[in-house]
Amino acid sequence: MAEAQLFVSQDEFTCSVCLDTLTDPVTILCGHNFCLKCLTDCWDQNQECSCPQCRHTFTTRPELNRNTLLNEIVKKLKKTTLSPPQSQSYAGPGDVECDFCTGKKFRAVKSCLTCMASYCQTHLQLHYEGDTWKGHKLVDPDRNLKEKLCEKHQKSLEMFCKTDETCICMMCVVTGHKNHEIVELEMEREEKESETKDHLHFLQTFSSRCVLPADGDSLSFTVTADFSFQGMRKELSGLKKSLEWISQRDIMTWTPSAHEAPVFTLQPPEPQSRDDFLKYFCPLTLDIDTAHRYLRLSEGTKMVTREKTEAKYPDHPDRFDYWPQVLCREALTGTRCYWEVECSGGELVIGVAYKGLGRKGKSKECSLGNNDKSWSLLWSLSQYFVCHYNKRTEISAPYSPRIGVYLDWPAGSLSFYSVSYTMTLLHRFNTSFTEPLYPGFYLGHNSSATISHLTPCDH
Repeated sequence: MAEAQLFVSQDEFTCSVCLDTLTDPVTILCGHNFCLKCLTDCWDQNQECSCPQCRHTFTTRPELNRNTLLNEIVKKLKKTTLSPPQSQSYAGPGDVECDFCTGKKFRAVKSCLTCMASYCQTHLQLHYEGDTWKGHKLVDPDRNLKEKLCEKHQKSLEMFCKTDETCICMMCVVTGHKNHEIVELEMEREEKESETKDHLHFLQTFSSRCVLPADGDSLSFTVTADFSFQGMRKELSGLKKSLEWISQRDIMTWTPSAHEAPVFTLQPPEPQSRDDFLKYFCPLTLDIDTAHRYLRLSEGTKMVTREKTEAKYPDHPDRFDYWPQVLCREALTGTRCYWEVECSGGELVIGVAYKGLGRKGKSKECSLGNNDKSWSLLWSLSQYFVCHYNKRTEISAPYSPRIGVYLDWPAGSLSFYSVSYTMTLLHRFNTSFTEPLYPGFYLGHNSSATISHLTPCDH
């Protein structure tokens, strides 16, 4: 009988104190696991014994014994992570890499047209097991996923407009192509049969494939008397280096108005590892003039905690008077920024907002993530949600006490990551930012958030 294969991530066996794989794991009464040394040191340094993860307090200090079963599982997991699983292999030349592997990447086995990302065998499992991803459209690995997005709506190109002879998304169908003759890509592909396997790539390049030079035409160039092959090689070598440099950057397009020419700018490649993200680290400080009176700031305005009694903060037009929220002082705009947050307690919200976010009253115009002026991630011990403009989407991912936030303001991208042994993308908002953004927090009862002290040299 074939042995069932269980796909697990090393992240699921990470100690939330040291953020590394469990060593001599112990399990306490609330059900959470820690390294024996980490928990012992933590309790030795505090007057009370509480769970570092859920904050459950024990009246007497429990005896800590190593969980032998969990210890054996961790040992086997560490052995399997020393080399790639038999069912997987590292990406080589010509292979499509997994977008969610960090460090040396595995070869992707599928690409998702809904997520617009490629996955190795391990990271693909959520698409088969999680209800959130079961409706996604999976295809063979494709390195050109960006070409399959509608430039206007950032949606998958799924249809073909025969009237305009162009590939379009479903939003295009109901907006700019009403009463046009619309067919599926596969149907149009069959009419213009070719050896190309990719329907979309075939249709995008079909017109250029059909243009042939007239009989007798040929390509030619004129050689002058001072022509030098050595000089040409030198120029071509310089051109090749410039093209290679440009190919590693993302080209951003911005059109000021309908009457002005578009402006093209080169952006560095998208960060992959945590070291890459730390290059864009942005130090943040909490703005006490915005803090609700139930919130206490500490550690040099890097930590915020929700209390049961009100602080005697003076009145201020920027202060939230209903929602227990606080914003940072720094206005982020025109660049890339990254920061990390340590979360504890029952529930809190991490997000960004325009300065015009409401401050007075209990309307949604003042609530982080529930209007068109803010974007947020709701963190809790059991689940995640992302929120924007009254739309709330559940995210299925393992618990992590540390959240990384990456803002690419010029590209209109805001990403939330679970940070532990590896970095796991939780959600990415793709939009177009028009104003500076201010990081902010909402805190539930008995919750706290700490902006991590990072430098580009942290590992």
